[in-house]
Amino acid sequence: MLNPVHLKVLEAVARHGSVTDAAKELHYSQPSISHHLRRLEAATGATLIQRAGRGIRLTPEGELLAGRATEILGRMDAASVELAARVGLRTGRVRIAGFATALSTLVPRAAAELARAHPGIELHLVDADPVESLDLLRAGRVDIGLVFRDADAPPEAEDCRLVHLLDDRLYFLSSRAGDRIEDQRDAAWIGGCERCRAATVAACERAGFTPRLAFSSDDMVVIQSLVAAGMCVAVLNGLALKAHPEPGVHATALPDGPRRIYAATYGDPPDPPATAAMLDILASVAADRANVVHD
Repeated sequence: MLNPVHLKVLEAVARHGSVTDAAKELHYSQPSISHHLRRLEAATGATLIQRAGRGIRLTPEGELLAGRATEILGRMDAASVELAARVGLRTGRVRIAGFATALSTLVPRAAAELARAHPGIELHLVDADPVESLDLLRAGRVDIGLVFRDADAPPEAEDCRLVHLLDDRLYFLSSRAGDRIEDQRDAAWIGGCERCRAATVAACERAGFTPRLAFSSDDMVVIQSLVAAGMCVAVLNGLALKAHPEPGVHATALPDGPRRIYAATYGDPPDPPATAAMLDILASVAADRANVVHD
């Protein structure tokens, strides 16, 4: 039996004439594209793709099936649209795992919009760091994982499909206006989780020194309260500043590359209608967000 996902892959390869470009469009890895094509050839008993120099080309059988695939997929898309219009997303469920600052800034507005537009969809939230969110996603326990990737970090979710939501700037925090990170060599610093602590150390090292980490907390309220009291200085991201703007904290944007915030999904596309609706809403909410500067 022909698999619609395999047909979609073949159609994309035929349209682009390239496995690489098809992988980019479908948000798949190149090995995954090749795997789907091999499965399709096994199912049909026909050779569909041939190597041509450094590229590929479709065999006559591949061209025939690719043409039919375009027609089949078009009819399936039309049926999905018609069915969605009739059902109107009256029921469904979306389960989201995300880190605290995303859950306290992006998600509340998105949840309200989802409830307004689709009141029959249930929303479930889980507080989890990016690694835990991806594990929950792969295990099928959530539908969307809100994750972040530091600007210079290697990819860690190649098996997931990522929707870029926004870039999140880093800020240097002090209790005194005009303080600069370059002048904090002898200051007491506060660090959080391993990844946040690494971002703090990296920012300080780019400023020419290694910070003295005298305090440790993952709580954005604790971090800003200690900074406001003059007990330490810190590096914090923009979403955390929006989630809890503490009076007495002065924030200065750092030139370091921002971390990137993504909504991750897992498995073959398309996403279930409720998940797709939430992804659209998250992207819309994120587009309206801008990093905050306290001074």
